[in-house]
Amino acid sequence: MAQNKRVRIADIAAELGLSTATVSNVLHGKTDKVSKETARRVMALVEAREYIPSMAGILLAQNDAPIIGVVINDHEKYEAHALEDVFIASSLQCLCAQIEARGRFMMVKRSKSPGEIIRFASMWNMEGLVLIGYCDQDYEELRSQMRVPFVIYDGYVKRGERLCNVSIDHYDGGRQVGAYFRRQGHEHVLCVADNFECMDKERWEGFRSGFGEGAEFWRMPMQHEERARFWEERFERLMDFTAVFAVSDDYAVELLRFLALHGVSVPGQMAVAGFDDAPICRKVFPSLTTVRQDGELRAQVAMEKLMALVAGEPTENRVVLPVALIERESTALPQRVK
Repeated sequence: MAQNKRVRIADIAAELGLSTATVSNVLHGKTDKVSKETARRVMALVEAREYIPSMAGILLAQNDAPIIGVVINDHEKYEAHALEDVFIASSLQCLCAQIEARGRFMMVKRSKSPGEIIRFASMWNMEGLVLIGYCDQDYEELRSQMRVPFVIYDGYVKRGERLCNVSIDHYDGGRQVGAYFRRQGHEHVLCVADNFECMDKERWEGFRSGFGEGAEFWRMPMQHEERARFWEERFERLMDFTAVFAVSDDYAVELLRFLALHGVSVPGQMAVAGFDDAPICRKVFPSLTTVRQDGELRAQVAMEKLMALVAGEPTENRVVLPVALIERESTALPQRVK
């Protein structure tokens, strides 16, 4: 079937050897007289053929359809739970408010490849996109093959035609944590991340710069079960440090739990800091010291830049927003500092 031809109920019915009434009933949830196997076959083919219901297709094909797509890189480290990540969930909340305030609708998709994004944007006739978590070559491919303008959260992009990278000062955030630990009198501190690239690398380099000699870096596995073994195997070595900077709040909260299960007092025996200031930081005990990036400001700037790109107006291809250290209970001056 031609790629540019809209798939109809009649096409689905013909391919499966069913009546159009049967296919229509399945699509509208009227499955009392349809076998489970038939319903399964219909829905499987509907998904495979990327069927759009006719009325939605007509409405969404209009040139002025006010839809902003938000696409999340469904990276393996999320283990199929990308939308549950505290940073992503918080970002979506802020973006939703900004998109709705401009009279647009937000449509969210997880994706692992640029090709999926291109199909997504064209199928639903997106006005613009917000992309979170992809790499430089992905943006290059998208820009060369897609007419829709987009803004990026934390991208590393060499060319900036019809896109804007809305980033934060990762280096300075790490530097602030390192300098803070040094002022507290720590002498042997640790930074942990699941990679040594892009923003995590910047956060570590800033941390090392702010703290100076005595800062170490450990690279952790991306998968949860492997990280659990990682910490268990290194528990004795971990206790040689008096403070740990995790490059995300997720990892910092995970570490707080691990330490609590092993009877380690935070902040009495170990200080812990994260990065992002997700809502969970104020809900855990002890509350988490972290680097705050203003999610509301970032979403606001992202939408301002996207609307400028949609209108064909000139705009910067990169904006770097400031961050701030937020001190909470998890780093109160410890009793034991080597």
